[in-house]
Amino acid sequence: MHHHAPIRDADESDLSTSAAKTQAAGVTAVAVALNHAVAEMGVLRTARTLTRVNQRHGFDCPGCAWPEPTGHRRLAEFCENGAKAVADEATLRTVGPEFFAEHSISDLEDKSGYWLGQQGRLTHPMVLRPGDTHYSPIDWPAAYALVASTLRGLDSPDEALFYTSGRTANETAFLYQLLVRSFGTNNLPDCSNMCHESSGTALTGSIGIGKGSVTIEDFELADVIVVAGQNPGTNHPRMLSALQKAKASGAKIIAVNPLPETGLLGFRDPQTITGLTTGVQIADEFLQIRLGGDMALFQGLGKLLFEAEDRAPGTVIDREFTTTLTSGFDDYERHTRAVDLDVVQEATGLTRDQLERTAALLAGSKATILCWAMGLTQQRHGVATIEEGTNLLLLRGMIGKPGAGVCPVRGHSNVQGDRTMGIWEKMPENFLAALDSEFGITSPRQHGYDAVDAVRAMRDGRATVFFGMGGNFVSAAPDTGTTEAALRRCALTVHVSTKLNRSHVVHGATALILPTLGRTDLDLSPTGRKNQVSVEDSMSMVHLSTGRLRPASEHLRSEVAIVCELAQELFGQDHPVPWARFRSNYDFIRDAIAQVVPGCTDYNRRVRHRDGFQLPHPPRDHREFHTTTGKANFAINNLRWLQVPEGRLILQTLRSHDQYNTTIYGLDDRYRGIHHGRKVVLVHPDDIAALGFHPDDLVDLVSEWTDGTERRVTDFRLVPYSTPRGNAAAYYPETNPLVPLDHVAERSNTPVSKAVTIRLERK
Repeated sequence: MHHHAPIRDADESDLSTSAAKTQAAGVTAVAVALNHAVAEMGVLRTARTLTRVNQRHGFDCPGCAWPEPTGHRRLAEFCENGAKAVADEATLRTVGPEFFAEHSISDLEDKSGYWLGQQGRLTHPMVLRPGDTHYSPIDWPAAYALVASTLRGLDSPDEALFYTSGRTANETAFLYQLLVRSFGTNNLPDCSNMCHESSGTALTGSIGIGKGSVTIEDFELADVIVVAGQNPGTNHPRMLSALQKAKASGAKIIAVNPLPETGLLGFRDPQTITGLTTGVQIADEFLQIRLGGDMALFQGLGKLLFEAEDRAPGTVIDREFTTTLTSGFDDYERHTRAVDLDVVQEATGLTRDQLERTAALLAGSKATILCWAMGLTQQRHGVATIEEGTNLLLLRGMIGKPGAGVCPVRGHSNVQGDRTMGIWEKMPENFLAALDSEFGITSPRQHGYDAVDAVRAMRDGRATVFFGMGGNFVSAAPDTGTTEAALRRCALTVHVSTKLNRSHVVHGATALILPTLGRTDLDLSPTGRKNQVSVEDSMSMVHLSTGRLRPASEHLRSEVAIVCELAQELFGQDHPVPWARFRSNYDFIRDAIAQVVPGCTDYNRRVRHRDGFQLPHPPRDHREFHTTTGKANFAINNLRWLQVPEGRLILQTLRSHDQYNTTIYGLDDRYRGIHHGRKVVLVHPDDIAALGFHPDDLVDLVSEWTDGTERRVTDFRLVPYSTPRGNAAAYYPETNPLVPLDHVAERSNTPVSKAVTIRLERK
């Protein structure tokens, strides 16, 4: 390992634009992936690493949670952005004590998140004490002692927050929540609070479980697949291969999105000879919907399906399913038949013809899958929107049959597994009781803080310790100014990390950086045993992941080791949980998981099956619905959509193609035609003119909130783009400062990052 000269920071004056691409992947994606990988890892390390991504005896890609095929796996079982994620983690660059001696905190505060992340892998535990200007080295025992003494000194365990990133493996997640509950709090905010919490809330009420109900095999059995509020070409590129196979089997794909995302319009499969040169149009129907109009779309489609049933009784509505297996159908029918299609057109920006064509596809489908991501969840009415989409499936009996069901597509590679393992501030009683019985502890029952409430607690002085297991909380959270000020009020901030990020320079009075192994790294126990971890993908498949690369430093610890060693320091040797045993052999952790976590019986044996094992899903497996009624529930929601105030725009935040969540790999978004910069705002050309601006003008974006407060980001380039009138788009985390902390989804408390009212101000 070695440290290269620091990467030059972003210079927005170099920014240029070109026409958006019409084809995703292909030869260009292969070249970009390989060039990036070689630049980060070198030729030999690239070959050794990429050939093990998503292979049965390799490691799970940290880039997303899309499942692997259960049959044949190709040699290159990864996508362009997966290769970037792996290269970013397996880079040869390192950040050691000499780096921190050279760069003061004030120096690092002036650097962009892109520059910080490009410096390399962290190699040593580092501490920043009150009054220090630089981080300095600390050994592991001293670091653990510092954390433990601070935690023991709190007036209440609820003054500590324990955040989790979705990269954390099942074994770590299980032990982490065990440590936190042994300590006496349920303050377990996680990244799911900020993305798919709306999905879990809606699905739990509708079908009794907050997970998707389809498998990867269902895609080839589907007649219609709806992809709403999602950009697979950048966020989950391997999904495009599944959609292409579905099309080859006769499926129709309906894309619903405010932006014409390249991957859904044209795809060149880099895994095939013909695919490298010949593109396939993925979407048969592209509904360019206004931001926040999805609820209106689903209600309008429901009305049209009832009208189709009237024209041909017994051919559209699955009466047997709705009568025997659902609750609330009659009320739903009355409510939906009363929907005004003129209002639906106004709310969605779609034509009557588009609505009727889409309804006809749904009415004729024998198997329909509904996929979605942040475009639906990060709305004020996100939970209700997902309920309405689920209503459409229930209406036609599209749950618990081949080729049909709900498919929330997760971003982080193990965010779903973390929740299964107990990372949630509101775990149910049956889980807590099983945990207590297995370990002889007494878990707290009072619900803890989620991500948004965690910021509020730090802001208000109710929480003074923040412990982050992975991730980049300060850049992932909304309302950046408020979040940073809240973290700076803490007595102690601790981050278990692989790479440098913004959260390390926005610190409490005392701050620790604890460097950890990544997914690609070889994990050896103290006795030399090669450890494996397990993860759960978006479709409830659990499988092993085995890193093989030599770690960047001998000073790194696995996340499991960090949790176990901290617990021993915090609780002492007489604690009923066998922390040392868990540290020595991860099979012991999996045996404990089998005793506590529903569906994980015989975990060690089943996870070693060729493709792992699938967790139970009662609606999918048996059409059983563990809801309050014992049936699938139709939800009734008053129609809501986003009105655009005069002279204003509704902004959504999104990723660039050179980005994974808050990790910036590069400064290009070639699919959208953005090069060498990130401070852009995409606006319809007619809106640019109507608001008195010109393309390429520099503007400030000012968000307006209901209490009269305003938030501002500066020096953004206006880029004409195909968006619905009144809508705009810009990258996060640069625009996270515009999202008010209290702008959250009803019932799920998810930040509403897809519906921010802004005005443009000329520089």
